[in-house]
Amino acid sequence: MKAIFLKEVHQFFSSLIGFLAMGIFIAITGFLLWFFPDYSVMQYGYATLEMFFSLAPVLLLIIVPAITMRLFSEEKQTGTIEWLFTKPIKDLDIILGKYFASVFLIFVTLLPTVIYYISLYLLGSPVGNIDTGGVIGSYIGLFLLASTFCAIGLYCSALTSNQIMAFILSALGCAFFFWGFDLLSNFSSLEGMPEYIIRNLGVNYHYESLSKGLIDTRDIVYFLCAIVFFNFLTLMELEKRKY
Repeated sequence: MKAIFLKEVHQFFSSLIGFLAMGIFIAITGFLLWFFPDYSVMQYGYATLEMFFSLAPVLLLIIVPAITMRLFSEEKQTGTIEWLFTKPIKDLDIILGKYFASVFLIFVTLLPTVIYYISLYLLGSPVGNIDTGGVIGSYIGLFLLASTFCAIGLYCSALTSNQIMAFILSALGCAFFFWGFDLLSNFSSLEGMPEYIIRNLGVNYHYESLSKGLIDTRDIVYFLCAIVFFNFLTLMELEKRKY
């Protein structure tokens, strides 16, 4: 798994994919939060990063599929997937190596945004007048959200040898799990307990909960189960070659 992880990380940073994804995310969030009037944190009467944590998931719907689309589809397209399977490496190690490489890249992408928190911390009146607990909870939720998107993207990449198709499938899959269950729960025929259950199945419900600064183990377990589930689907997809 370590060899696969290092190989993927090296490929990310030896090409434009890694730097382009990081640059786009940081540039857009930085521009919107500090210069765009409708989203600028300077327009609020108090120090908050609420707008950032509302915008970030939408950007990740594009950034994560762009990162994960090549993980398996490129291997299939070039034929190196067969060479990889001949190595004494378990399928699960291949999946986890590629998955953790994509998660690591997302972590590196989110890391520079901590400067937004530091800036607001210093600009607050008095200094430090910001809900640090809420920011920490929001970052945990955002990282778990991105990790779930990576698992979805990895599975979609394993479904096809076409990188563009993998990107589209991944973007649609992530968007459905982020917004789809909320939309389904709004049907009038699903009021009460069915509405609550359907909303709980969606990623956005648990992300919003963590964004309030409340670290609930139920939300963390949900994200971990979603990650395991999609990695398991990826494993099943790779196992098909044996039959």
